[in-house]
Amino acid sequence: MSFLRVYHEADGEQPLLVSRDGERIASELAAHGVRFERWALREPVTATTDPEAVLADYVDEVARLQQEDGFTVADVIAATPDDPDSPALRARYLDEYRHDEDEARFFVQGGGIFYLHLDARVYVVGCSAGDLVSVPAGTRHWFDMGPAPDFLAIRLFTAAQGRATDMTGSGIAERFPRFEAFGEDHAA
Repeated sequence: MSFLRVYHEADGEQPLLVSRDGERIASELAAHGVRFERWALREPVTATTDPEAVLADYVDEVARLQQEDGFTVADVIAATPDDPDSPALRARYLDEYRHDEDEARFFVQGGGIFYLHLDARVYVVGCSAGDLVSVPAGTRHWFDMGPAPDFLAIRLFTAAQGRATDMTGSGIAERFPRFEAFGEDHAA
């Protein structure tokens, strides 16, 4: 289930806002140039579904984002709980970083949690199948796929040469609840 929790950047304990309403989530994030949408799901997929088939299922939606937001690259990423590299993959994204280009992620199956550090707030965006969230260039953020990652997502980028990840060196991510803390909030 999608959710939004907004915290003051100095307090990862008491949220200032909690919502599961898609329109409210979209509105709160849009105020910061972040896109949140819910798309209708197509054919059931698994981590082994052919990436080209996944992209073909969402060709119209991807084309719309390419036209509206200038995305030039779309690919598919998958993570599974039985992958022995999952702990290292999770750890790579648990500290705050930023990119020099816009990106978006649409969850076709499973989900994860984006933490967007915007102004003096941290917007915790729990995404599940059918959710799309964008991260504008330069936005400080981190991502938690959970201890047993299980998702398939379409990623969109504005630069073909790949993303440059700039780690901020901030310890802010350590002060906010991880995937496990959201339990029922993140259940499908």
